[in-house]
This record gives sequence, C-alpha cells and structure tokens, in this order.
Amino acid sequence: MALTLRAAARPTATPTTPSGMRRDAPGLLLAACGVATAWGVHAVAPVVPRLTAAVLLGVAAAHLPLLRPVVKGIARPGLSMAGKRLMRAGVVLLGLKLSLHDVAGLGWATVAMVLSVVAATFFGTLWLGRRLGLPGDQPLLIATGYSICGASAIGAVSQAVGSEEEDIASSVALVTLCGTLAIAVLPLLQHPLGLDADAFGRWVGASVHDVGQVVATGQTAGPDALREAVLVKLMRVTLLAPLTAGVGLALARRREGSPATGTRPPLLPLFVVGFLAMIVLRTLVDLPAGLLSGAQNAQELLLAFALFGLGSAIHLPTMAKTGGRVALLGLASWVVVAGVSYGGVLLTA
Repeated sequence: MALTLRAAARPTATPTTPSGMRRDAPGLLLAACGVATAWGVHAVAPVVPRLTAAVLLGVAAAHLPLLRPVVKGIARPGLSMAGKRLMRAGVVLLGLKLSLHDVAGLGWATVAMVLSVVAATFFGTLWLGRRLGLPGDQPLLIATGYSICGASAIGAVSQAVGSEEEDIASSVALVTLCGTLAIAVLPLLQHPLGLDADAFGRWVGASVHDVGQVVATGQTAGPDALREAVLVKLMRVTLLAPLTAGVGLALARRREGSPATGTRPPLLPLFVVGFLAMIVLRTLVDLPAGLLSGAQNAQELLLAFALFGLGSAIHLPTMAKTGGRVALLGLASWVVVAGVSYGGVLLTA
C-alpha cells in the first residue's frame, strides 16, 4: 500500500520538467529543421512568406514516408507542444506591435468601418460554415482567422475553447493559404477599383488576414499605403481580446464548464491577458527600436514553430472529405471580407 501511495504521489512529467523536455526534444528539433528550411525557401523565393512555408513543410513532413513514423511517433509530443505553447507566446509578443495612441489616431469613421468588417466577416463565415456542415470547431476557427489576424487569432480562440488539434490545423492551413493569395491578387485590383495609395492601404489592412501578409501586400503601393495598411490592421488585432472573451463566454456552458464538473474555462486565457499587457506596455512606455525589432523577430520565429507543428497534424485524406466545403467557405469568406472592406473604404475616404 505504501509503495502504491508513493507511486501515485509522484508528479507526472510536464514540458518544464527534465523528462518532459526529453519527451519534447525530438519534435522541437524536427520543427527547428522545418523552420530553418522555411527561412531558406523565403530567401530563395521572397514571394513565399516564411509562415506559409512553415505550414506547408509541416504538412509535407506528416506525409513523407520517411518522416511520417517520426511525426506520428517520438516527434508528436514536441510538435503538439509547439502548436500550443509556442503559439501562445507568439500571441503575447504580438501585443508589442500595438499602441493605443496609433489606433486612436485612425478616427471614429475608420474604427466603425473596422468593427463592421470584423462583425460581418465573423458572423457571416460562422453561419455559412455551419450551414455547410463543417465538423468540430472549424466554422468558428475559420471565422476567427478571417475576421481578426489569421493564425494568431485561431490559436487564441482555439485554446480558449479547447478545440481539437486537427480542427486547428486545417483552419490555420486554409486561412494562411488564402491570406498568401491576397499578396498576389489585391495589388492587381488597386487601379481597376480606383484606389489611391492611402485607400488601397486601408483596404489591405481591413481585408488581409495575417500582419505579415498585410505588410507584404501593402508595401506594393508604397510607404503611404503600407502605413495605412498596418494601422488599420492593428486596429483589427486589438479586437482579438474581446472576441476571445466573447467566444469563451458563449461556449462556457457547452464546454468543460458544465455543472457536472463544476469548472468553467477562464473568460480570458492567461496568454491573452499577456497580450493585453504588452499593448499597455507599448502604449505607456517608449520602448527602444532594437527591443521592438527583436520582439518582432521572436514572434515570427515562435509562430513559425507553432505553424510547422500544426501543419504536421493535418491529415490530407481526412481533409479531402470536406475539402470542397472548406474551399467554398474560404472563397466565400474572402469575398465577404474584401467586399465589405472595399465598401467601408469608399464610405470613409
């Protein structure tokens, strides 16, 4: 009996314990190789964003015959840890890109436009995803990614509601790939749609998913367009915390917060609180440019690790069963966010 009690009292390994670190090491090493390759792909072909390359390489690793047993076996714990914990750290650092002073300088008309775009994209995508019968949390996660800030928003909301890893991975893949297509498509539409540099920048900031994709798209029209694009995009990013809180509140009773368990998930996960703290810090403190640059590089690196890990969880044969419906939802949501954004830009010009 004493031996049984001592064994039961022994703490289990976590990612912070030596045994947990040994367990995660193979997956993190594989992810590091994937991230290094993604950086190399971007260096050779700058048109391919690093984060997009990381997702695709993660998917490839999960399906290559030589790597598939490793991904499903000894590397799985570390890859799953990267997709969760490193994603959270990346979301926290994302807050250092935001200053409330810059967002307030956009004016009430632009703020109202951004709120309308986010609401129309989120609820429209969520409704259509459910009508199409997509499984699990995919409708919710895709709606979140399209309306706020791509993979970072999906990571925040998915961990607030406890989504399945496969739902997270497939949603990240769709939103990342569609956002990458925007880099090529939107600049071609600037002049046919009659947008000057400032208007084009606001359109990009209101309609493109990820911050990095916004920068890549906005800079095609010059520095003025890039400035407007980033400011409008950061306004969308500030809505990450209230959206996460709202989703968590709406799903609290349906998820692990049932009366039977007596527990409820936090309204705001700790890493989202960290995200808000970084916004406040950036707003109140004049941080050195070197520190901000280093934080941006660290954030991209953390997200690359996380996206490689999420990509490795994608099972293409399973995705193929809903591939047509997922593609339809992605296209429809893209049309909604671009169309509503364009109308908002014209109204606020």
